[in-house]
Amino acid sequence: VGTLAVILAFFRSDVKEVLAALVRLDFKTDYGRLIPLIVVGVIPTALIGLLLDVFFESALQSLSTITLAFIICGFVLYGTKFGREKTDKIGFKEALLVGVAQGLAVVPGLSRSGLTIAAALLLEVRRKQAFKFSFLLSIPAVAGALAWTVYSEFGELAASNIGLIEVVAGAAAALVVGYMALKLLWKVLAKGKFHLFAFYCWVLSGFMALAIFYGVF
Repeated sequence: VGTLAVILAFFRSDVKEVLAALVRLDFKTDYGRLIPLIVVGVIPTALIGLLLDVFFESALQSLSTITLAFIICGFVLYGTKFGREKTDKIGFKEALLVGVAQGLAVVPGLSRSGLTIAAALLLEVRRKQAFKFSFLLSIPAVAGALAWTVYSEFGELAASNIGLIEVVAGAAAALVVGYMALKLLWKVLAKGKFHLFAFYCWVLSGFMALAIFYGVF
């Protein structure tokens, strides 16, 4: 809930314009053209995410897999250092590949925003458009994942002792922290330093590898 609220708050003007275009069935304006692109991107996200979650859930939870995922994510992020910005336009090819990246991010250790923004940058999309499309594409994905979680774990959620106050407090805290994190992410991206997040992934993977080696986990 918190993640979805953060994205909706941060991109509220963009979301409003996209919804307005959808209501008008206007697919010719800049925001209207985003609608079919988001649909195209969500399809591989749903298929890949569901496939990995259903058939490889236990394998994806292993610490070795997560460690490897952090390493791979680091290389993808660092690769954006060598990308060239050429276009503001996102076409169906870009939407499809960014959607694939988002689907793969169901693997723990692969950052959703990291992979999707990196995919767009490597496809030579400019930073602002890459940032915006990454998070607009995440809205139906996050909403779908939330609905699936509520459906599949409704019994456990209903039986839990978590009250409304705790839920609201948690969502509010997530909203504040998440909003600040998005602002920081955009500042780093705008300065052309997005590739530096690779070192965070590599350092974390190093600690995890050491923990596995010494039997901490």
